[in-house]
Amino acid sequence: MPKSSNQKLKLIYLMKILLERTDETHSITMPEIIEALAAYDISAERKSLYNDIENLRVYGLDVIGTQEDRTYSYHIGNRQFELAELKLLVDSVQSAKFITAKKSNELIKKIEGLASKYEASQLHRQVFVTGRVKTMNESIYYNVDRIHTAIAENSRITFQYFQWNVDKKMELRHDGALYEVSPWSLSWDDENYYLIAYDSNEGIIKHFRVDKMLYIKSNGKGREGRQAFKSFDMAAYARKMFGMYGGKEEWVRIECDNSFAGVMIDRFGKDVSMIRLDDKRFVVNVEVAVSRQFLAWIIGLGQGVTLAGPQNVVEMMNAEIDRLIKQYKK
Repeated sequence: MPKSSNQKLKLIYLMKILLERTDETHSITMPEIIEALAAYDISAERKSLYNDIENLRVYGLDVIGTQEDRTYSYHIGNRQFELAELKLLVDSVQSAKFITAKKSNELIKKIEGLASKYEASQLHRQVFVTGRVKTMNESIYYNVDRIHTAIAENSRITFQYFQWNVDKKMELRHDGALYEVSPWSLSWDDENYYLIAYDSNEGIIKHFRVDKMLYIKSNGKGREGRQAFKSFDMAAYARKMFGMYGGKEEWVRIECDNSFAGVMIDRFGKDVSMIRLDDKRFVVNVEVAVSRQFLAWIIGLGQGVTLAGPQNVVEMMNAEIDRLIKQYKK
């Protein structure tokens, strides 16, 4: 009987069968392996399969053989990713607002391919992409790739930037004029992806929502802002921004009840300086970008947290409170 064209691929299909059909709680016997290979139009004998399995072990695949009574079976032990790690990846993809629902499902399907079919069913049960708030910009994958390429090539980029209007349509900012900036890094913050870049015209560091950028192109001009980014700390920058809204950076004094120690550490990191005022209160001095979002964060913490200085920022808080009273006064 002539050999099928798939016969040369026997070792590859054997690895596929073991990876897809076995894990630490599911094994496959030699007769089941032979039957599975036959489904791919591949004939196999026990003796040759013993050699093939040994070759896979030499290759690095953790094929474990176990005997129960008179039955000998095989399964994959250690994998490149543990199930708990795959669940973490699925959770990250699900929660990322900057990935569209379509791309989320495509990515999760690929992640499931890294597990056995039994483990993949566990991953699938925790998929809840439908109904989540997701970006509508399908090109974000390619945006990220273009930005990384521009950074690697030390090139400035141009793009258009949009916002959504009340008709749920894209509305170009700056009347559609091209932005030109020097890209330096990307940051995932506040459930969104941001480009951190240097604006030569204004001489400052800016950030842009990647899912709101259109038609990104490298223009070949060398990046600027190297000095500004020489001592740039991405983590510190993210801590200063509230909801990634910009504002004038100021050192502020926040007085808190002791019960808010965890809140301050969660927001500003474990290295934040916390000075006791008395047995019940402490104070932190931190640098933030003062914006309405920062003021709203302070207000949202409620009684027990007070913005105590400097005076100009306290006056901004009082003005914000007056605005809210007027806005919601019956």
